[in-house]
Amino acid sequence: MATLVKTDLGKWKAVIRKTGWPTTSKTFRTKRDAEDWARRTEDDMVRGAYIQRAPADRLTVAKALERYIAEVTPTKRPSTQVSDHNRSKILIEHLGKYSLTALTPEIVAKFRDTRLAGEDRKDAKGKPIPRSNNTVRLDLALLGHLFTVAIKEWGIGLPSNPVMNIRRPAPGPGRNRRLTPDEEKRLLVAVDQHSNPMLRWIVRIALETGMRSSEILTLRKMQVDLKRRIVRLLETKNTSPRTVPLTTTAAALFREALNHPVRPKDTDLIFYGEPGRDSKRHPYQFNPVWLNIKRQQGLEDVRFHDLRHEAVSRFVEAGFSDQEVSAISGHKSMQMLKRYTHLRAEDLVTKLDHLVSARGTALIK
Repeated sequence: MATLVKTDLGKWKAVIRKTGWPTTSKTFRTKRDAEDWARRTEDDMVRGAYIQRAPADRLTVAKALERYIAEVTPTKRPSTQVSDHNRSKILIEHLGKYSLTALTPEIVAKFRDTRLAGEDRKDAKGKPIPRSNNTVRLDLALLGHLFTVAIKEWGIGLPSNPVMNIRRPAPGPGRNRRLTPDEEKRLLVAVDQHSNPMLRWIVRIALETGMRSSEILTLRKMQVDLKRRIVRLLETKNTSPRTVPLTTTAAALFREALNHPVRPKDTDLIFYGEPGRDSKRHPYQFNPVWLNIKRQQGLEDVRFHDLRHEAVSRFVEAGFSDQEVSAISGHKSMQMLKRYTHLRAEDLVTKLDHLVSARGTALIK
């Protein structure tokens, strides 16, 4: 049976001591409220459904995110750590004042809709700047994982994860940007003419192998085996190491890079930059030059990741099976792979003609 105590401030404090459960207490304005709470809590204990909500009542989203950033984020990849820091600021700005208990699915849904509509950010003319579905999905993913960690690892008593009870924005259709022969020619001529040959090697290797920019830039000499014509990727986006086969062109590009006469001896990075403030050489930061070249060539809408898209699509067009393409590109699911394998309709016309011709020949026979 609960003990009810009247405090010096005239409120009522209910204290429950039950074998097998931690001592639980809560203060109310009236004795009736204290009795009702105590009765419900003891019933929950008997049924094994009691959840200690006090820590969740005291812990705000802002404080929980600070703990998450300090304990969970450091275990993630560097690029994800940066993303967590940036997204946590957005979440704290919108939801930081709420306690974990008070953050309901309705509040989270309102946050989602505000972000999608761009009501929290305006342009110079005062017009809303909507966020993409994927941006908002990633915001919600961080918030949802925060609640999962709080419930499963921090022992915070919460009945459910509010993010799991709302509709997520639909994922985007994915990009379908392929390079035309003229665009590819102009782009390659421009990078070939750049004073730093590393830009040429990086762009052409991306087109030959389908590797991501992060995978190319972090390559070290020991990972490239020119004799066997393979590259061993140790760190990838999906965290699974893989081995990428090299075309003769790709192998020749790597050979040029490795045998570059001005290669310094203080780094084993294949594509290196100048020493930083820490006196260490980091990967070559080609993005500023890349953006400038795209602008000069009128190809602003081409992203570096489109080179991976182009390479993977060419593998499919060359007749590689889905499993073979997946082994090269590192895609874990066929659904994800399909986003990168958009075949040109005009390239299929000839195949259709051959099919029709073959059927016609068979009918004549």
